[in-house]
Amino acid sequence: MAVVESILDIPVQDPAEEEFCWADLTWTKFRTSEREDDVALIPYERVDAFIIGECSNIECPTRFHIERVRKRSFGSLKEYKNDDYLEYRLYWCSFGPENYGEGGGILPSRRYRLNTRNRAARPQSMRGCKCHFVVKRLYARPSLALLVYNDNDRRHVNDSGFVCHGPLDRDAIGPGAKKIPYICNEIQQQTMSMIYLGIPEENVLEKHIEGIQRYCGSNAKVNSLASQYVHKLGMIIRRSTHELDLDDHASIQMWVERNRKSIFFYQDTSEADSFILGIQTEWQLQQMIRFGHRSLIAADSTFGIKRLKYPLSTLLVFDSRQHALPVAWVITRSFAKLDVSKWMKALFGRARSVEPGWKVSGFLIDDAAAEIDPIRDIFCCPVLFSLWRVRRSWLRNIVRKCSNIEVRREIFKRLGKIVYSIWGGVDTLAALEELAQDFVDQTAFMEYFKASWVPKIEMWLSTIRTLPLASQEASGAIEAYHVKLKAKLFDDSHLGALQRVDWLVHKLTTELHSSYWLDRYADESDSFQNVKEEYIASTSWHRALQIPDSAVTLDDQEQLFAKVLSQKDSSLTRLVWNPGSEFAFCDCAWSIQGNLCKHVIKVNTLCANHQTYQPSMSFQSFKEILMNLWRKPMDDSVSLDLSVAWTHQMLDQLQKLVEITGSSDIGTVVNNLPLKWVSKKGRTNVGKRSPTLALPSSSKGMQTAAVRKKNRKRKRLSRLR
Repeated sequence: MAVVESILDIPVQDPAEEEFCWADLTWTKFRTSEREDDVALIPYERVDAFIIGECSNIECPTRFHIERVRKRSFGSLKEYKNDDYLEYRLYWCSFGPENYGEGGGILPSRRYRLNTRNRAARPQSMRGCKCHFVVKRLYARPSLALLVYNDNDRRHVNDSGFVCHGPLDRDAIGPGAKKIPYICNEIQQQTMSMIYLGIPEENVLEKHIEGIQRYCGSNAKVNSLASQYVHKLGMIIRRSTHELDLDDHASIQMWVERNRKSIFFYQDTSEADSFILGIQTEWQLQQMIRFGHRSLIAADSTFGIKRLKYPLSTLLVFDSRQHALPVAWVITRSFAKLDVSKWMKALFGRARSVEPGWKVSGFLIDDAAAEIDPIRDIFCCPVLFSLWRVRRSWLRNIVRKCSNIEVRREIFKRLGKIVYSIWGGVDTLAALEELAQDFVDQTAFMEYFKASWVPKIEMWLSTIRTLPLASQEASGAIEAYHVKLKAKLFDDSHLGALQRVDWLVHKLTTELHSSYWLDRYADESDSFQNVKEEYIASTSWHRALQIPDSAVTLDDQEQLFAKVLSQKDSSLTRLVWNPGSEFAFCDCAWSIQGNLCKHVIKVNTLCANHQTYQPSMSFQSFKEILMNLWRKPMDDSVSLDLSVAWTHQMLDQLQKLVEITGSSDIGTVVNNLPLKWVSKKGRTNVGKRSPTLALPSSSKGMQTAAVRKKNRKRKRLSRLR
């Protein structure tokens, strides 16, 4: 192998194969004063092809995940070497390097036994594999990538030098492991998810065999071994229990010790501290980084506050279909600002450790009592408020405590008017007194409302008035998750275990996690068509999209109700009262349960296009925020300059977003971006000082007062010198 001391002496290689691996490249020893590595230079656009080729290793098939990322902006270095990076990514085999088995000494794949002879078929990902490599996008030549392999880190072995996964790992799945087909993380998670969800074993086996046939051909031996694997894995899952110890506290401590990779924050109970357990699997972390970056995060807070030992809060992101996807669970009774800051910092730090540039654009809350300061300080993003919880609570109790359907409609409509009137200067207490007098005969509901809501109604209305309001689509997605969570946890067969934390953790990390994993897998791989269809239709918003406009009839004269023709039974028509409002009431079974139904969403969507109907609360909130900005006095201060700068930056981002959304060819948009970096005098300025992005001609004369003041000060200093 040739030895060089300069990157310029390494030739650029571009293999003809669509996918290529280490063996298809000619490697060079690159020697520096600190170390000596095996390197190869390829076009940056071929990096993905190399990674896919490395994953397709016949002896040790695997997947490589990004362990560490470092980035620099172009022009940030005044002086640089030929091997300095613009972007640095460390890829590590997904079978290593950490191992968080019991006590840290027993590999998870060797831990379980069905009897004294055969070891259980449960290969896990953390097996101590040391194989890893680095991809460096060169600062001096951004179109090229430098692949870096250390000679000792190229083989898929553990610290002892033994092969630790794949067909050559003799101890991976018991006797005859050399003949066992490879089972990657994806196939294993798919099989486990199907078993946890109660899918029949023959269906699980069929999908499992389809998965492993991607890595090896079909034959009777493979099918027999796959059948044994699925059967043993099913036995292990059925025999597993949440009770690792009779004492719940001891049991949860044992679970924490065994599952450190799935915990982002843990604080045990003490005299000074409250119990806090933050759970996030590696898959959830990936989804949070993927769907949460420059997007929204929502909170379903204080779930089970009356029935569980510790309330459960869930952090959600909105996936590619705008469905709510759980990416972290926090189990605690403490909502103090200090405790909230602790686990939020840990969660944010975990995401930043994987993707340093990860940023949230907005955070949705559903509880007026939630601490907002930690969100703004840690996530540095706006806070929005979702009405779904207050709407659901009011509607469910109206239905439970009022038997007359007309009374239900009127009470719900009046409560909606009180909420809508927050921007009109209406006296809330006077409106509530009038409500109590008009429905004095509805004793059960009015007693509930006076006890549960009147003492805190001002706080809730103030929050609704102050914060921007989330849309019906977001509220419907959060509510859909809440309904699914409730169905999973509050099953009658589990009511005796509600006061155990280990049972809650077990349900979240097995059944619920598997359900959402399979939903996403079915949608992205276009498999499990019944699962995919059920997943797509899991929110009222998507169900509303299936209703044609022609099926809706609006009462344009009095605007009291709207009619929606059923798509399944043409003889059935649903009535939606108070159309156009978030507090519309439908007579369908889903709405009677307190949920936001598809008929209400469809009617409100159509009403938004009619000026005679009142706008949605989210739009009205947005309008009120803009009007408040317009009413601010215009002074000639630096604050005004900063506001103008932020406004133009936001306008530029909106224009780019509109251009990308409306373009059929993303390449055209990218090519039109201003890529030329210029200095103050207009000359090209690369590598000398911090660059300034060339402005469009329409923006060159729009310098702020602060910039002009700074320039005048600089000129005076130069004259004094």
